[in-house]
Amino acid sequence: MQSMDVKNVVIVGGGTAGWMSAAAMSKLLGSKKINIRVIESESIGTVGVGEATVPHIQYFNRLLGIDENSFIKKTNATFKYGIEFVDWHKRGESYFHSFGPYGMDMEGIHFHHMWLRQQQAGTAKPIDEFNLQIQAAKAGKYMPARPELQGSPLSALSYAFQFDAALYAAFLRDYSEKNGVTRIEGKIVNVTQAANTGHIESVTLEDGECIKGDLFIDCSGFKGLLIEETLKTGYDDWSLYLPCDSAVTRLSERMAELPPYTRATAKAAGWQWRIPLQSRTGNGYVYSSQFLSDEDAIESLNKDLDTAPISDPRQLKFKTGIRKQTWNKNVVSIGLSSGFLEPLESTSIHLIQTAIARLMTNFPDMSFNQPDIDYYNERTKAEYMQIRDFLILHYKATTRDDSPFWDYVREMDIPVSLEKRIAIYKENARLYSEDKVLFNHSSWFAVFNGQGIHPQRYHPIANFLEEKEMERRMAEIHTVTQKCLSIMPSHDEFLSKMI
Repeated sequence: MQSMDVKNVVIVGGGTAGWMSAAAMSKLLGSKKINIRVIESESIGTVGVGEATVPHIQYFNRLLGIDENSFIKKTNATFKYGIEFVDWHKRGESYFHSFGPYGMDMEGIHFHHMWLRQQQAGTAKPIDEFNLQIQAAKAGKYMPARPELQGSPLSALSYAFQFDAALYAAFLRDYSEKNGVTRIEGKIVNVTQAANTGHIESVTLEDGECIKGDLFIDCSGFKGLLIEETLKTGYDDWSLYLPCDSAVTRLSERMAELPPYTRATAKAAGWQWRIPLQSRTGNGYVYSSQFLSDEDAIESLNKDLDTAPISDPRQLKFKTGIRKQTWNKNVVSIGLSSGFLEPLESTSIHLIQTAIARLMTNFPDMSFNQPDIDYYNERTKAEYMQIRDFLILHYKATTRDDSPFWDYVREMDIPVSLEKRIAIYKENARLYSEDKVLFNHSSWFAVFNGQGIHPQRYHPIANFLEEKEMERRMAEIHTVTQKCLSIMPSHDEFLSKMI
């Protein structure tokens, strides 16, 4: 019987998406069983703004067997406990969305219900004081989790990284090539499709080389060379909900002290990020061109840099949304070619990672079974929509009325799925998490509470605990959190021992 196995995988485009795909596939599939090639052109730049991540990146690195110390050194990385949001609810206010939980759940309900009970009674301490990672971020402290300390907040410290995306891609390229992946330098000038199926058969480079493949991974960025320019897949545009369509980025000098968090500051027509790395600081202003010119965006970014600039400004244009099919025929789009959600919650690299995991779960044979492809597309879209709704909340939940941009997002229509979530929380503070979602109840609570959406009531089971016992437990959690904070070293001190 003729083998139906996929033998040749062609990855179109390098960058973070291309080399993450190559690294994972070479690890899981093995280069002796499958031929993996990456077509990459030095003359085509990468977007390279994805410098902040979420904790799931640890799983990817562990899967590859990457040593964390080596990774930190080679990618200019710093540690990240979460994101500080400045001026989002109203100007002059800020809050943290951390990767760690608030307090400890009690009586089978989430901690925030007990805190809301205390708040209504007028005895609650600030919610941030029950979150060790927020306290550590504010104090500039960091340490890895201590799982052996069961029951301690130190046992569950969750962190991500801030790193140079170009260095990470280079790191993974070296890893992939050692695993047998072949890199081909060149620019694609022609794509050939099968007459009967429309599947991609081969791509031709400028020098005339023809590269055939069974499965093609499109990592060509916003242009979507295969998924869109060739297969005409189509795009679901979500800019009605997320109107920012532009960004200007600029590097600046290293900060004197490296905070273990990313900062997102709301501005007149969008928001500005600050990402501290070991050798430099990443900065960018994400904005809506409907409300701000490119020239004014550059001026605003320059004005609000914390350190002196060390690169020229770079402009980017994008459209928030997702391909109608992220997997079409024998082409799987990964990274920016599959869709785009602005980097407000540092999800770009995570979406690459989950796409790779989903592809491995649904890895095809030469039949390219359509129900498997449909399932992949359904799950991908569901993930994008869940993150989309979380991002929209940051804009919708504002009282700012100081610019036309904020007037628009405050009054705009939002998806029904988000309307329902807001309505439930406003009524009784309940937060439901579906299986395998990126942002859990703690994340949603951080944004709801941080941006001034306050529920009328809390979970009724919170009243089942006697008041004295509740106060005792809350005081104990608070004390333990502060004691844990006191023994943590500074972020700079911890990094200095690694590098």
